[in-house]
Amino acid sequence: MSGAFTKSTARNIFYGGSVFFLLMLIALTFDTMGTLPERDHRENITEQVAMGKKVWEDNNCIGCHTLMGEGAYFAPELANVYDRFGKSKEAIMGFIMSRPAEGVPGRRSMPQFNLSQEELEAVAEFLKWVSEIDDENWPPNIQG
Repeated sequence: MSGAFTKSTARNIFYGGSVFFLLMLIALTFDTMGTLPERDHRENITEQVAMGKKVWEDNNCIGCHTLMGEGAYFAPELANVYDRFGKSKEAIMGFIMSRPAEGVPGRRSMPQFNLSQEELEAVAEFLKWVSEIDDENWPPNIQG
């Protein structure tokens, strides 16, 4: 075998690598498509969960918070807030209601959204639903 790197050697490496990675892509796609239905829990979406998501979107909560790593990083991650508050929807609702109307003096904080009881319950149910998603242990710590 000669030590020269020829055009045909380069072409064979290119084509061989391309075929290998194409086959790898196809294999991983089939694996992912087979795994996703096991992790899906869309059948658990209730009208209250859907309403909670709408309240979440209408109040632009993602403008400050992250949810499963998506959103702004100003405020804590909320994918595990249900676990962080001791698996209590009442604690989540109490925290949201306890926000002072004028904010905490000297710093930016979560505003008081003046949500109705129905909206509070819906947001808490939405956050409970999010916490039940199999997210491969995201976030990596309980603080978010």
